[in-house]
Amino acid sequence: MGYSLTLLVYEAFKFAGDILPPSNIYRDSTMAGQSKDNFNQPLGGNQMPRFAGQASFFRLPVQDDATGLDVALLGMPVDIGTSNRPGTRFGPREIRTESVLVRPYGMATQAAPFDSFQVADIGDVAVNPYNLLKTVGAIESAIDDVLAAGAKPISVGGDHTCTLPVLRSLAKVHGPVALIHVDAHADINDEMFGEKIAHGTVFRRAIEEGLIETNKMFQIGLRATGYAADDFDWSREQGATVITAEECWYKSLAPMMDQIRESIGPDTPAYLTFDIDGLDPSVAPGTGTPEPGGLSASQGLEVIRGCYGLNLVGCDLMEVSPPYDTTGNTSLLAANLLFEMLCSLPGCIRRS
Repeated sequence: MGYSLTLLVYEAFKFAGDILPPSNIYRDSTMAGQSKDNFNQPLGGNQMPRFAGQASFFRLPVQDDATGLDVALLGMPVDIGTSNRPGTRFGPREIRTESVLVRPYGMATQAAPFDSFQVADIGDVAVNPYNLLKTVGAIESAIDDVLAAGAKPISVGGDHTCTLPVLRSLAKVHGPVALIHVDAHADINDEMFGEKIAHGTVFRRAIEEGLIETNKMFQIGLRATGYAADDFDWSREQGATVITAEECWYKSLAPMMDQIRESIGPDTPAYLTFDIDGLDPSVAPGTGTPEPGGLSASQGLEVIRGCYGLNLVGCDLMEVSPPYDTTGNTSLLAANLLFEMLCSLPGCIRRS
């Protein structure tokens, strides 16, 4: 009953008019354009007020597929793999809406991703809201198409089940990848209610299927309550490094990321998956399984910025559930984290 009321209010006030535009909407010269290098540029705040116009990721052009792109931003509106609060199906749409406030240049990093890569919003995967396994298959097929076009995927969830098919697709091209995994939970259950595929089983399946180089796998931010003292040990037994939230308290994570970059190396294909519940609910309450004592917003930024120098072949941001933060701040933070992912891709220009 509480969720239904929250959702009704949320639908009424937040999502009116935020349907993605058709791919030709940006033909108008007042909309998002291209730089002198023919890279897509976000629509500027002085061209159209940020609260107006169509919502796409970073106010970028929208196209039907990844043809001609270096980086494809795509949504995965899924919440049928969740174990607690739903609502992540609305994550991609609301993150698009809040991303209108993100500007194209990183002041701290001096990164200019939209002058470095051809980037566009390719819409959402056509998921099946009644069948999780078919949804997993649809996501894998969509990422196959992105990779076949020569683009890198940055995926926006959606619950964390979505990461498994992405890793399956990447393995066809790159083999097993190094993994940086930010999360409150290890997601290494063998099954949930008898099901092998759910948002809490993702990384056990990925390891069993040989999709991850476990000696180059880092799980950051794990914490809170569990069922037994050995809840995180399965990852360790497979060779992964677990860095609990308590190990991150009260300090910068930049030195930790220096060590992680050194361990992975600059050539190994690497993937970053960021569950928003890895952050403390004081900064990211809009999620399905919040846990106290998480990373701060600035630590989240440090982790992503610390991936610059790795051979990132893709990234994702999962588990934003907008109905549980109707201020939009969780989605706004998520949009900024996605921008930092763009800035951390190899080849991103730094400009002083």
